[in-house]
Amino acid sequence: MSDSEENLSEETENRVDTETAAAPKETATAEGDDPRVFEASKEEPRVSESETDRVNGEYHYKNGYTQRIYSDAHYVPAGESTAPPRYYTPPERPVKENAPKKKKSRGRGLAAALVCAMLGACLGIGVAGWHFNSRIEQLTEEQTELREQIAKANETAQAAQAAAVAADGRTVGEGRMSYNAIYDQACEEVVGITTEVTYQNFFGMRTSGAVTGSGFILSEDGYILTNYHVISYAAQGNYEVTVIMHDGTRYPASVVGTEEGNDLAVLKIEASGLNPVTFADSADLRVGDEVHAVGNPLGELEFTMTNGHVSALDRVITTDESSEAINMFQIDAAVNSGNSGGPIYDALGRVVGVVTAKYSESGVEGIGFAIPINDAKKIAVDLMTKGYVTGKAYMGITYDQRYNAMYAQYYGLPMGFFVRTVKPGSCAEQAGIQEGDIITKIGDYEITGYSELRQALKQYSAGDSTTVTISRSGRDMTLPITFDEARPDDANE
Repeated sequence: MSDSEENLSEETENRVDTETAAAPKETATAEGDDPRVFEASKEEPRVSESETDRVNGEYHYKNGYTQRIYSDAHYVPAGESTAPPRYYTPPERPVKENAPKKKKSRGRGLAAALVCAMLGACLGIGVAGWHFNSRIEQLTEEQTELREQIAKANETAQAAQAAAVAADGRTVGEGRMSYNAIYDQACEEVVGITTEVTYQNFFGMRTSGAVTGSGFILSEDGYILTNYHVISYAAQGNYEVTVIMHDGTRYPASVVGTEEGNDLAVLKIEASGLNPVTFADSADLRVGDEVHAVGNPLGELEFTMTNGHVSALDRVITTDESSEAINMFQIDAAVNSGNSGGPIYDALGRVVGVVTAKYSESGVEGIGFAIPINDAKKIAVDLMTKGYVTGKAYMGITYDQRYNAMYAQYYGLPMGFFVRTVKPGSCAEQAGIQEGDIITKIGDYEITGYSELRQALKQYSAGDSTTVTISRSGRDMTLPITFDEARPDDANE
C-alpha cells in the first residue's frame, strides 16, 4: 500500500468513527434494525461518568457495555474514493444494424385486422356482460325469496311453541319444562325448616341457635320429607320445629318418624290444600341427565335454584351425620349447607332425589349427592303409616367396640364383628351364634367390623335367608340364618 493510500485509509476510519459517535442513539425497534444494537442500548451502564467520553450529548463508554454501530466493511463514500471501483463490468455488445423497412401495404393490412379483432372482442364482451348481469339479478331474486320463506317458517315455529307454552304454562319442546317454570312450581312445593336449639355454652350459660335446612311437601294435608340430620337435635331434645312456606307463612311441625340409618325424616304440619311434589322413577336416571336443586343454601338464601347434571350413579357415601353408608347419586349442581332435605328435579319437573351431602374438602366444587327418590319414597311411606321403616333385616346382636385391628393382631384373631351380646329368642340365637363369636362373612359379603355388617344387612330384608360365617375358638363355622324384622325399640347391632 502506498503512502497516499495509507493516509486516505486512516482519514476514512477517523471520519467513520466520528460519524458513529455523533449519530443519535436508536431507541425504537423498527423493522430491519439489528436486534443486538437495540438490546445494547437498553442495558444500564456499569461504569461511572468519569470513564466515558461525551460526544454531541451522548455517552460512549470505554469499558463495560459499549454500543457498537455496524457498517459495511471497508466502506468509503463514493465522492471521496480515489481508487477505481472494484466491481464487474460486462463487455460491450456490438451495435445491431437497422433492419430493412417493411412495406407500408402489409402494415396497413395488419392494423385493419387488429381493429376488427378489437371491435369483435368489445362486442362479445358486451353480450357476455349482459348475460352475466341477467344471471346475477335472477340469483338475487331467488335468494330474497328463500330468505322470506325461512323467516316465515321461523315465525310459524315460534308461534307454535309460544302457543304450546301458553296452553299449560309449563312445558317446552318435547314435554320438557322451562327453567323458570320448574322454579315457579318448586316455590309451591319446597319449604324451609328451622329448629331453635337451646344448649349450654363453654361458659355454662344457656343459649340458643338456629338449625336451618330444606324439605318438600308429600301430601296436600301437610306431610313433609327432609333429612334426619336437619331435625336430629329437635328429635332428640324435643325442640320446636318450624316450617316456612315461600310466601312467608310459618307452621309449627311435629316429627312423625325418623330413619337415622338412611338420613331421612317425615314432619307434619296442620295445613290443607298444599301442592305435593310429583315423583319420577329414579331407576331411569342416567349419567348426563339434566337436574335442578331447589332449597335454602346457607340458611339465608331462601328458595335458590341451581342447575346441573347427573355425574355418577350408585355412590356409597358415609356422611358426618350418619355412620352408615348410604347409596346416592352424584350431581354437579351447586348445593351447600341449608340445601339438605331439598328436592332434586328432573327436566319434567318431577322429583328424582333428596339432597343429602356435598364433598366438604376445601376448594372442591360441583360434587353433591342425593338419595334416589325410589329409596326415599319407600321409607317415607313407612314413616307416615307406621312410624318406622318396615322390612329391615335384624339379627339381635350387639358389637363389642373394644375389638379392633390391634387387638386382633395381638391375639392372632381374624378381623370381623365381635359379638358382645345375643338377644334371647332372636334369629341370631336360633342360628347358633354365641357371645364371643367373630362374624367374618354374611352371605357373600366380607365383614371386618361394625360398618360392614350394617351395610351387608341393608342388602337383605326381613324374612330373607342366607349363611353367616363365624370364627369361634380358632375354628371357622358356617351357620344358616333367616333375618328378623327390626322394630323401633330394638337395639342396633
